[in-house]
Amino acid sequence: MPAEIKRSVCPFDCPDTCSMLVHVENGMVIRVEGDPGHPFTRGTLCPKMNHYERTVHSPSRLTTPLIRTGPKGSGEFRAASWEEAAGVISDRWRKIIAEHGAESIVPCSYAGTMGLVQRNCGHAFFYRLGASRLERTICSPAKESAWKIVMGNTPVIHPGEVKESDLVILWGINAAATNIHILHDLREARNRGAKVWLIETYKNGTAAVADKVFITRPGSDGALALGMMHVIVREGLVDSTFVDKYVLGYPELCEKILPDYTPEAASRITGLPAVVIEEMALAYAKARAPFIRLGSGLTRYANGAMTARAISCLPALTGAWQRPGGGLQSNLSTGSALDNSLITREDFISKPTRTININRLGNALTEMKDPKVMGFYVYHSNPLSVLPDQNMVLKGLERDDLFTVVHERFMTDTALYADVVLPATSSLEHGDIYRSYGHYWVQRVSPSIAPVGEAKSNWDTFSRLAAAMGFEDPYFRQTAEELVEQLLAKSSPWLDKTDLSALKAGLPVELTLPADYKLTFKTPSGKIEIMNSADAESLPRYLEPYGDDAAYWFMSAPTPVMLNSSFNERDDLLANRKMTLLMNRADAAASGIEDGQKVIAFNERGEAAFFLSITDSVPAGVVVAEGVWWRQKTPGNSGVNALTSQRLTDRGAGSTFYDTKVNVRPE
Repeated sequence: MPAEIKRSVCPFDCPDTCSMLVHVENGMVIRVEGDPGHPFTRGTLCPKMNHYERTVHSPSRLTTPLIRTGPKGSGEFRAASWEEAAGVISDRWRKIIAEHGAESIVPCSYAGTMGLVQRNCGHAFFYRLGASRLERTICSPAKESAWKIVMGNTPVIHPGEVKESDLVILWGINAAATNIHILHDLREARNRGAKVWLIETYKNGTAAVADKVFITRPGSDGALALGMMHVIVREGLVDSTFVDKYVLGYPELCEKILPDYTPEAASRITGLPAVVIEEMALAYAKARAPFIRLGSGLTRYANGAMTARAISCLPALTGAWQRPGGGLQSNLSTGSALDNSLITREDFISKPTRTININRLGNALTEMKDPKVMGFYVYHSNPLSVLPDQNMVLKGLERDDLFTVVHERFMTDTALYADVVLPATSSLEHGDIYRSYGHYWVQRVSPSIAPVGEAKSNWDTFSRLAAAMGFEDPYFRQTAEELVEQLLAKSSPWLDKTDLSALKAGLPVELTLPADYKLTFKTPSGKIEIMNSADAESLPRYLEPYGDDAAYWFMSAPTPVMLNSSFNERDDLLANRKMTLLMNRADAAASGIEDGQKVIAFNERGEAAFFLSITDSVPAGVVVAEGVWWRQKTPGNSGVNALTSQRLTDRGAGSTFYDTKVNVRPE
């Protein structure tokens, strides 16, 4: 049979949501490539997805249900049928509910797949079951909270506008690892004469595309933004006409906040020389259309929302919003385009149930009472690797009385501790619809191949479990394709202007923004709200990060060959790579540690082994580990999250992965 080419979408947690062409021959994926017809992703895939067929057809794929036969964590399982596995699960859940109540069952999922149906259909099942609800706030809720405080429901700037900017600031984002397609437009902007800045805590791979790199102390970016605003006001570079018409709270900012953030004061916080802060402020204010691409990493501190809030005020002072190419890109929100409640079905909640924050799952599994957590169901996530305070999560998973079910493609760290493991499909084996948080394109996909082995999608699995639990709701008797059709059938201002026939045919389609969206601010006042009286903190200021009682700030940073813990199954991507700790040359010399030496990073929560790499790309006082390795592939059976904390951000209840300090010693 000759090869067919089918359309699909990268399912992983990335703002780019790449469109793909899938080459299928004899029922197998033989090659994937980027779709050159997608106007944003333009035929480019990241290194992780270039050979996605190696993930789909990996010899380590789980292809049949498994039931544990040995101790938890031993990896000892026997094969079972879906009927047997569903029976074991439903019988155990009924017993747990009878003895402890339905709230003693806790679901755990995050962003292993970003398709609207497959990602969110578990909500409806667990709402119907009466289980505890999960507050899914790992990634960037602090940044989203900050945007709402300042900009309300205003749409985020179209990412394509970066081409028209004359100064592009990549602020707290390693675009080379997490937003590679902005680099297309960045190159075009540079060809037109634009300058590119990178503001980061260490010199990462994105530094190669920047004209200037500014290294700040971890958690200090809010002070930098306030220091820049101080200079802009002092030098009379504020666009007064724009501020008078479109900005609320400017006088209060000048009177109550900015006097405390002179360049010298900001320098003491950020570590940047005062003269550099002044130069940055002047260059920003004098740029015709400065464009800020705001990352999420800088919001994973105790002060994350306040930091993003301060940075979000900068374009208001200079009037950047009124010019093509000017403004700030945070996470895009197109949630109102497709009514996700059709999938999640909040109406299935018959009575209020408790909510557990995913970042504090370690405490929930080990300490929570009334009721105690007795059932744990994991899907499209690997909490033992990716959640903070790994040792506490592990302690919970090791409990003999905790009944754990994991629906997965591979035998991950978490799956090793399951009582029942269910084989999951890859994104090429099920249908869905995808929207992005980095651009305004949406795309519907159909399965490219049949499920591998006995793998089942999230939707098919929850439908089977619903039947096993005796749920008679018609919702669970639908197909994923019927759910997608419901999403597309419901009118919204976005969809009313969209080519639905192209979308239903599987082509990428752009959601249309209103022509005047950049100057139509959807806030209570109708203005950019530098001052927001509805918030407990009415004005932006600098807040201190948490830190720890240790010597070095610890950055658990992204890498181009992993996405959280995904792709650890790919030996081709991890070849010749080790779990490495980057350290400044002077710090290594002072500690008597040598390049390549095995070292232990440790703090009050735990320790992890690394191979040391001495580099000038990391400033003194900071150490960096790139990538989230499975415990089974680490040099010391602990990952980076053995060091991170369950503490939460100032707004949004988000993670504080980067708000961590460690000590380092030779092994």
